[in-house]
Amino acid sequence: MTDTHEVTVRSVHQMTPTVKQFVLESDGHRFDFAPGQHTHVRFDRAESPAEDDAESGDDEVVRPYTSTATPGTERITLAIKRYPDGTASTWMHEREPGDTVEIEELGGNLYLRDLDADAAFVATGTGATPMIAMAKQYVREGTGRAHFFFGEKDEEHVFYRETLDQLAADYPDFEVTYVLSEADDDWEGPEGHVQDHLDDYLDDLGSWDFYVCGVPQMVVETQDYLAEQGVSDSRVYVEGWEGDEVSDDSEE
Repeated sequence: MTDTHEVTVRSVHQMTPTVKQFVLESDGHRFDFAPGQHTHVRFDRAESPAEDDAESGDDEVVRPYTSTATPGTERITLAIKRYPDGTASTWMHEREPGDTVEIEELGGNLYLRDLDADAAFVATGTGATPMIAMAKQYVREGTGRAHFFFGEKDEEHVFYRETLDQLAADYPDFEVTYVLSEADDDWEGPEGHVQDHLDDYLDDLGSWDFYVCGVPQMVVETQDYLAEQGVSDSRVYVEGWEGDEVSDDSEE
């Protein structure tokens, strides 16, 4: 039986037009986990105004979300994008300070493996949430170089940009690159798919560890591209379910 905890919503912050940040606090439980790992939010389907036909027969909704805060305190922080028909994201976006939420202990496959290796974080959308936590850890404890690649459709939807830019300003061995797929005429940075720009910024791809999270198609394409470039599978880390999503041609 998975351990669960009842946490209280302490604050809610609108980060972008579609993403809210939630600070959740337990009553005495300290969250110990590796930065990059995720929890699961659980609630009764009857509480949600949205419908998900694929799971309409289930009484309970369970969805994974990653803490962008570092471990060791009674608080975790979740950045959640609301999808028009998203059962869990709609329910979470209606939470207010003082509300309670049931969550599981944190776990998962995304966490830093080697703090002495150069690390590339490749993310799209809210797939950046585990990368934020890992980047914070890397600049404190890592001994190599780190490069954060963040793909979004436009500047308005890039969240945690101030945090990333501050890390880049404070740590000479940390760089960040934003790649926009629907950039306006004023954008001077790279455009298109984030995975298409790795070779533009990284020398000797095979010497880097890659942590990849985001839209399943991007994750799979990044894995395929890195394999073609001779990067060992043992240096590419993902959650592990993305290939099934692409094979099933399904969407979350």
